[in-house]
Amino acid sequence: MISAHTPHLLHSFPSPLGPLWLSASDQGLSGLWFGEQKHLPDFDDKKRFTLAEHRYMQAAMEQLTRYFAGEMKRQDFSFGKALPLDLNQGTAFQQSVWQALLRIPMGGSSTYGEIAANINNPAAVRAVGAAVGRNPIGILVPCHRVLGKDGSLTGYAGGLDKKIELLRLEGVLI
Repeated sequence: MISAHTPHLLHSFPSPLGPLWLSASDQGLSGLWFGEQKHLPDFDDKKRFTLAEHRYMQAAMEQLTRYFAGEMKRQDFSFGKALPLDLNQGTAFQQSVWQALLRIPMGGSSTYGEIAANINNPAAVRAVGAAVGRNPIGILVPCHRVLGKDGSLTGYAGGLDKKIELLRLEGVLI
């Protein structure tokens, strides 16, 4: 959930998979959602969001444009000074899961169980699944790269059709 204390700037971005919404705070990119996905924040809440542009959103849109054009195969998104991520809006557990998602390389995949083991909580597979579903920065924090333990395509807050297309774009699926 986005912090209610500091308004986050909000901007839309057209993508080949439908409209995306991006948000940013002073700490970094704080949100990236498909327009019709589950767990969308209330963008009409003026205490939380203000429609505006921000340099972090601009940096994200530049990388997303290259990503959707297929120019980033086997190359992860570039974070840092130009595009820091603000993942502070979740619980400590959620943040640990989101950090684990960042370690799944483009062209790769992981399972909920592997992520639970990677955060030293192997019994928390279901809680990992819930945290993955609440990932506030889709695509860039690659929750779409998480598969079922048998390799099956499991749910995706943005829609299973979008998960399939993202995995195809990255070369995980043919």
